[in-house]
Amino acid sequence: MGNTIQSCFKRYEKKYLLTWEQYEAMRRGMERYMVADRYSNYTICNIYYDTPDWRLIRTSLEKPVYKEKLRVRSYGAVSGRDNVFVELKKKYDGVVYKRRVTMRCVDAVRWLRGDTVSDPGQIHHEIDWFMKSYRPDPRVFIGYDREAYAGKENSELRLTFDTGLRWRDEEVDLRCGDHGTYLLPEDAILMEIKIPGAAPLWLAELLSENGIFSTTFSKYGTYYKEVVLGGHAGAPYEKEVLISA
Repeated sequence: MGNTIQSCFKRYEKKYLLTWEQYEAMRRGMERYMVADRYSNYTICNIYYDTPDWRLIRTSLEKPVYKEKLRVRSYGAVSGRDNVFVELKKKYDGVVYKRRVTMRCVDAVRWLRGDTVSDPGQIHHEIDWFMKSYRPDPRVFIGYDREAYAGKENSELRLTFDTGLRWRDEEVDLRCGDHGTYLLPEDAILMEIKIPGAAPLWLAELLSENGIFSTTFSKYGTYYKEVVLGGHAGAPYEKEVLISA
């Protein structure tokens, strides 16, 4: 990956669970203002780290003023030589801060098991501190298929639609592919709006006109509540494009 990859983020994130009709209305209404992301449609794969007693996600679900989590992310299935992102995501008083470093998948796995990295930067030190404080292990894979857009006038305004939300708690390694078990109904659509400040008027009006309201939704939190606590048994995931550009 090139040096142009962003490593630090500060923004507000809002989530919405949509019906198919609401999704189509959003697509029509935002057409004048949004453009497809550079990669447009892709699969996101995540490995979430947590303690044996699920301390991080339990704390997060209590909705504290400050919370943090660690994950390793790839875009699509990867091999050991492919690059992945090791991300430390924090939320304080409603604002999301994300810090991440890029490295080969095999190196990320070794580092998070305790190996050192050569020439570490500030973000490496922050992640090292997190790992030493919590001593987490890889607990679950969560993947989904994403359709992404950016604002024509403000590229920091991002709007995404996620489908095929799935999990597995075996083969918890990004090198094992993007398969899993559905966590939500197959036709469920999760929309996320990400912006550094207030939403533009046209977007606020579009949401209001179509009865779309933000919801508290965490992909990892939903896995914990539905699977770990609730014994969820969903359908196996089969690769299928549920949304087209």
